[in-house]
Amino acid sequence: MNGYLNESNFMMVEEGFTTRDLLENLLGELCQASDKQAFFVADLGAIVKKHLRFLKALPRVKPYFPVKCNGSEGVIRLLAELGAGFACTNKAEIARVQSIGVPADKIFYGSPCKQVAHIKYAADHGVQLMTFDNEVELSKVARSHPRAKVLLGIAADSSPSAHPSMTFGTTLKSCRHLLETAKEQAVEVVGVSFHLGSRGLEPQAFARSAAAAQLAFEVGTELGYRMHLLDIGGGFPGTEDTRDRFEEMAAVINSALDLYFPDGCGVEIVARPGRYYVTSAFTFAASVTAMEEVPAEQPGSDGRWDGATAPLCARALLSPLPAPRQRKSLAARRASPCPDHRLHSSSLRGPPGHAEDRIADGLELPELQVGDWLIFQDMGAYTIAISSPLRRCPQPQITYAMSCVAWKAIQLLQGKPPQTEDNHESVCTPLSCGWEMAETLCVTPVCAPASII
Repeated sequence: MNGYLNESNFMMVEEGFTTRDLLENLLGELCQASDKQAFFVADLGAIVKKHLRFLKALPRVKPYFPVKCNGSEGVIRLLAELGAGFACTNKAEIARVQSIGVPADKIFYGSPCKQVAHIKYAADHGVQLMTFDNEVELSKVARSHPRAKVLLGIAADSSPSAHPSMTFGTTLKSCRHLLETAKEQAVEVVGVSFHLGSRGLEPQAFARSAAAAQLAFEVGTELGYRMHLLDIGGGFPGTEDTRDRFEEMAAVINSALDLYFPDGCGVEIVARPGRYYVTSAFTFAASVTAMEEVPAEQPGSDGRWDGATAPLCARALLSPLPAPRQRKSLAARRASPCPDHRLHSSSLRGPPGHAEDRIADGLELPELQVGDWLIFQDMGAYTIAISSPLRRCPQPQITYAMSCVAWKAIQLLQGKPPQTEDNHESVCTPLSCGWEMAETLCVTPVCAPASII
């Protein structure tokens, strides 16, 4: 093993149960306590499965996980153990990754707008790979990090007719000027970066970006640079019901890479899958701490809510919540069966003292009571905020779990012999978190365990 992750970092569980089962066990314990704090359950085995699926679908692409998507220690340790790199946007993320021992050459400082102090921090800590897409960023790198190796960021759809916009990345027309300026300032350019996001599924969009990247490579080579690295960004879907979409996207990517950067051309391909890895791996539980019946409110022309007389609806306050970035997509369900199946128009708000923290309105929920728990699935992406003295609420606790089969898959992926059955039984508790499969693991150590993908 690489030493980033060991059995003390997570709960080892058996096959047969699911994340929901583990949640109910934890809820049973919390119901006996007076302080009912919100918490996450993270199925690390689901991330292992996603990693193996990624390697199978995109064999030429090396993943660099964007830390801003989920900077929790269990996720960072697992992905480091699996051999992934990390894309960071500031010095706090760089420090977080390096604190567990990840080497600098596995870190990509990918922010399009970098603070000089953060560039200097990267330089002092050996992080060399970063991006630029304009003269200002290039000048900052040239002054603050003379040993940097940079990628030229091009617009996602960098066709000759593309117009400048507020999106990051330069147009193809500006590439030569920026590369010449980098040459004058003695900055070493090693490749090209682009980020399509959700448009990566569109064959023409990805093909145009790959073609533009190839042209930028040619200009760089002409100017004397050793161009050898292509970053194709992220945008890969992360929920379990989008597996077909991911595989369709992978087929599009492989086709374009074979055309513009064929195998053997000397170019290394990297990507930044974030939501893909962690979205479906995390489930969030929050308890109802207060209830109020209020007249159904309607938004006024100024976006505020008035108290027009109407049938009553429920407003619930929840215990401390994750970061707000995904709240519009929350789908709540009760943690236990409800004898009253009638649904009520409901609104959810933040914890006491944060009632202005609106989570969701217009949800059709059973009648809630103080102490009830709500479960939110697919909560792994952009919900784990970095600790800050400005945050008034404590961070929800994370319980990490992984099945024995997933742990064995990591060993096989690294060429290590799997545990014997006796050892297997001695380290596992009689639960299973997230694999939910019947296939046995039977692969040679040098192969990815395709039977569990």
